[in-house]
Amino acid sequence: MKQSWRNRIGVFDSGVGGLTVLRKLYRYLPKESILYFADTLRLPYGKRSREEIILFVRQILDWMKGEGVKMVIMACNTSSALALEVVQSEYDFPILGLIHPAARGAVKKGKRIGIIATVATVKSNAYLNAIKEINPRIQVWQVGCPEFVPLIEQNRIYDPYTKKVAREYLQPLIENRIDTLVYGCTHYPHLRGILTEILPFPVHFVDPADYVCIAAARELELLNLKNHSYPLPTRFCVSGDSQEFAAKCKHWLGFTPQVETITLPAVSGDAVVAAETSTPQSLPTGILTF
Repeated sequence: MKQSWRNRIGVFDSGVGGLTVLRKLYRYLPKESILYFADTLRLPYGKRSREEIILFVRQILDWMKGEGVKMVIMACNTSSALALEVVQSEYDFPILGLIHPAARGAVKKGKRIGIIATVATVKSNAYLNAIKEINPRIQVWQVGCPEFVPLIEQNRIYDPYTKKVAREYLQPLIENRIDTLVYGCTHYPHLRGILTEILPFPVHFVDPADYVCIAAARELELLNLKNHSYPLPTRFCVSGDSQEFAAKCKHWLGFTPQVETITLPAVSGDAVVAAETSTPQSLPTGILTF
């Protein structure tokens, strides 16, 4: 399929985390039209298996292909870590992930790098490997943070429990005196105020959204796909409750968009894709130190 510069860029995540990427796209590529999809019915992705994530990503990409997108940005670190290399060659449009652009940005900022991410992203070692490929001498510490996404999705950012969880997760990074912290999940920039308060010394924050937007601009330029006209309004779609997501957009974006509900294959009646919406109660560990 021949891509047109007029077509939308597809952006997807499991929930509101990808809105941090969307906001940066508005800043870096203000003329581009966007199709945003949140797979809220199957949130969170961080505890899913690799096989599930690849299945979900293929379903989303198939749907986006049918909608005529000219490019897709995986605004989800878990998908980028587990599925990007598998699916990139399967579609006739460019697919960008977050890991490698962010790794390049992190290496430019520090020598003692901490990664906070979902358990699935940490287990993949995607950030560790990407950073070590660039500079093997850099030290990297990874922390799995399984409770962050549900807490953010529930808008409990300023809840005392969230701060308690954050202290628990950051402690190994504080002990190792990191100088750079990578948001290994697009939800996590929402927690910057809490993270800054907890860290006892200055740290460079690396938001992969900045670097993937720069990479997207470069790719559009190379493929002659930059939009030359006015952008269309962003189209918002979800696999779950459209009204609930619209209300969350009001909080994170400052406006309430119209949101469509999209039914993807295998969403309904399939135990492997049952939604996980329980409230976090414990402090699971997920520490890998390198």
